[in-house]
Amino acid sequence: MNQLPSTPPRLLLVEDDPVSAAFLHAAATAFPATVVVAGTLAEAEQACIQQPFDLLLIDANLPDGHGGELLQRLLQRGIHTPALAHTAAATAASCAALQACGFVEVLCKPIPLASLHAALQRHLPAGLQRPVLWDDATALAALGGNPEHVTALRALFLQELPAQQARILDAAKHGDATTVRAELHKLSASCGFVGAAQLAQAVQALRAAPLDTDATRALDIAIQQTLLSR
Repeated sequence: MNQLPSTPPRLLLVEDDPVSAAFLHAAATAFPATVVVAGTLAEAEQACIQQPFDLLLIDANLPDGHGGELLQRLLQRGIHTPALAHTAAATAASCAALQACGFVEVLCKPIPLASLHAALQRHLPAGLQRPVLWDDATALAALGGNPEHVTALRALFLQELPAQQARILDAAKHGDATTVRAELHKLSASCGFVGAAQLAQAVQALRAAPLDTDATRALDIAIQQTLLSR
């Protein structure tokens, strides 16, 4: 049986550019993961002191120094969390230098969504890796164990999903929390019947904060991923 991890992985995103930070935060949240954002080395170091993380995503160049400096500071404190570097200047020499600093991988910005998720999958501990899109066991249990019914209902679910996506995003854009909640209520039930496991988690996150911008972006990304699975 494919199940969601009981606790999403915790990621620290270190990025000072607001646009890049917004995209990476939403993309990582949709993985799904719990994401804390820091804009400087100092903020990132303090965050790591205050709480543990499963993986770090660190911009190579920050206002108060180089990302490699953060790894050295953390090592001196006995913190050995694996870290990915991201940079807009990913030459062979710069990548080699970043890996020499201790980064397990270097990602080149702009980072495609699929590339980011693949990197998270590679470097997160096995028990915290990305859940599958579809939970077949749950869907079969909900539909009397008939796989033909599951296939048919999933086809209908995917057919209706773009319209639901449009209604949710439009309501969120206009600050209409009541409509967002109503649409999410229906979508949550549908996810349960068809076993849309990953999307269900994004739905629950937005239900907790219907007008939260990051949760809305994460839901949008999760819907796109689900639609691409057709």
